[in-house]
Amino acid sequence: MDTVKHIYKDVTLLITHYNRSSSLERLLKSYQDLNCEFEEIVVSDDGSKPEHLKALKELLKSYAFRLVTSPVNKGLANNLNKGQRAVKTPLTLYVQEDFIPLPAFTTHFADALEMMRAQQELDIIRFYAYSAYPYLKPYKKGYSEMVIKPWFTNYRKIYYYTDHPHLRRSSFLEKFGHYVEGIKSDKAEYLMCLSFIQHKGKGLFFDGYKQLFLQKNSTEEPSTMQRSNWRQSRNPIVAYGRNIYRQIKYNFDIHFTRQSPHA
Repeated sequence: MDTVKHIYKDVTLLITHYNRSSSLERLLKSYQDLNCEFEEIVVSDDGSKPEHLKALKELLKSYAFRLVTSPVNKGLANNLNKGQRAVKTPLTLYVQEDFIPLPAFTTHFADALEMMRAQQELDIIRFYAYSAYPYLKPYKKGYSEMVIKPWFTNYRKIYYYTDHPHLRRSSFLEKFGHYVEGIKSDKAEYLMCLSFIQHKGKGLFFDGYKQLFLQKNSTEEPSTMQRSNWRQSRNPIVAYGRNIYRQIKYNFDIHFTRQSPHA
């Protein structure tokens, strides 16, 4: 356990939750073990089953957080929207319940806060990814600036925004719009990626992106995200066709599919 107390004023830890109360408890305990104290912790629940809601209420006896609930499951987009609307501080650290902060988090999060407060043009600072953002310009303190230009050819440039753990301004929805509800979660994230690019979002990416968080799913509480088989296939012919398709589609959508910040 970290013996130094890390107090994050003006920062709310926003956690989205759905039917994984044990994972949520693990996340809350991890931050407690790291001796992290946020201005507030908001847990936004997406209509979990009764047994998980009961577990959440039990957790309230041991951990200080504000629980925002939904009478029925409405999807991750709705959960993100209502969770962000509940935040009262200028900055939001967003983390899904299946992540665990690692010991290096406290040092590098302090740096991220310093840069976010000093550089008002920054909208987001990303801490985790499955792979590095393809276009990075060295910034400072182990962070790089994400760069995007129309002529960049790597289709992964679309992931300028991500739902993985990140620090953002709590006015995020005002600038980039609400997450589109009533559609699949990966589609809602994709539309937010488009809006973030189209409205000229600016952000940093932590170079050691595997050092701050661990994503962990158990057989008892597996991931609730489901993707189409063709998106995951490793068949070289399918992969090649998928890359060509993405290159064309993503560039078309960036330039011709307009996302309103007031949607």
